[in-house]
Amino acid sequence: MAVRDMPPGGRFELDSVLKRDIFSTIERGAWIDAAGEHPAVRRRYSDVKWWVKPLARHFARREARALQAAQGSGHTVPLYALEEGYLVRGFVDGVPLQIARPFGDRAFFASARRGLREVHRRGIAHNDLAKPQNWLYAADGRAVIMDFQLAFVARRRHKLFRIAAYEDIRHFLKQKRSYCPEALTPREKLILTRKSVLNRIWMQTGKKAYNFVTRRLLNYHDTEGRGPRAIQEGPRIARALGAAPGVRAAHICDFPTAGHSFGLYAFVEASPEVTAEALRGHLAASLPGQLPPEHIQTVAALPRGADGEVRDDLLRLVALNQIDQLALLPRSEAEQAALDAIIRARLNLTDRVRGGI
Repeated sequence: MAVRDMPPGGRFELDSVLKRDIFSTIERGAWIDAAGEHPAVRRRYSDVKWWVKPLARHFARREARALQAAQGSGHTVPLYALEEGYLVRGFVDGVPLQIARPFGDRAFFASARRGLREVHRRGIAHNDLAKPQNWLYAADGRAVIMDFQLAFVARRRHKLFRIAAYEDIRHFLKQKRSYCPEALTPREKLILTRKSVLNRIWMQTGKKAYNFVTRRLLNYHDTEGRGPRAIQEGPRIARALGAAPGVRAAHICDFPTAGHSFGLYAFVEASPEVTAEALRGHLAASLPGQLPPEHIQTVAALPRGADGEVRDDLLRLVALNQIDQLALLPRSEAEQAALDAIIRARLNLTDRVRGGI
């Protein structure tokens, strides 16, 4: 199926960088065309390595076909443009499932099931719904299905499509089991125990080959939007900062930078006399040769949940300078007070470029 009847051209105005990996850079901004200005996201692969570009182009075309077929479902985003080097789609005011964590939210999972049914009704198999980041918790509480790079569109509901659709349902139910297990029906519990034959074959053969190519050859790891520095360097930097005099705790997040890389943002809960300069000196002595975080912000208190754990979801949005998305996440008065102080003194203001923000 070819991507058909694309609307007349427009232009994308960049606001901020959301994510970057070997296959593309994900940017937030606005698509401006004859119909007006629309909140949008651009998946740009124009500057990826030459040996990755054919695969990135293939993924972009698959996503475009699926988004076009899903138009009107109410649970996906519109497609605005597909050109050599980039794809532009609509932006939804929402947060990924692993950040939203909708425990006990039956309405959300009912919405997700309706959305998946609408997608399947249009002959689309998503093929990547095991990832929580591909489920978005929208501001209005509905579920939005994201990232159709691995999807395929079938002209008829043949055997392969039915198997793929079944696996979509099973992966949706895995998300439901994680956040709302009390709402699982007996039939849904049964589906969770029954993988398709195709899935079992894939796990034994195709997935091993896929992991070898992506992880060993391309050095790509799906880290739910986190860059390699946060995964590889973040823990030891946090431990070193946590051992500094006057420091009670440290938490590391990352953010994409304009230099096609990732920066680290350290939130350090410390006594008032502790300064960022002193912490940089401590890191230089504790971890010689280690590149320090681009931003070190000392705070009186880190936002913590009822279990005492630091609210990574809140701090990640601050690090990304996606302050407008914080309203979608629940928090207590104490968490809000800690967050307000952090926001007032936040350090990453450089990723927003549109309109002089």
